[in-house]
Amino acid sequence: MAKYSKGAGKKVEKVMREKKKGTLRSGSGKKVTNRKQAIAIGLSEARKSGSKVPKKKSSSSKSKPGPKKGAKKSASKSGRKPGPKKGSKK
Repeated sequence: MAKYSKGAGKKVEKVMREKKKGTLRSGSGKKVTNRKQAIAIGLSEARKSGSKVPKKKSSSSKSKPGPKKGAKKSASKSGRKPGPKKGSKK
């Protein structure tokens, strides 16, 4: 079963042509030069028009994962004894 509808593909195709021409603009009005950003704009437009497009990933999955349970904290560098310096000869 297809993830994206034909309508969504048409929207993305249209947006990619605009990008190639140099007329595609982002929400802030700047010219879009990144291919991935152009695809994201096309999919967003397809969602607004009601085409079959999977939901966007939530922002929580993009954030950094926290420390694991039971993980020990590493010793800070300031707590260590200074060792011999590299490259120094006596």
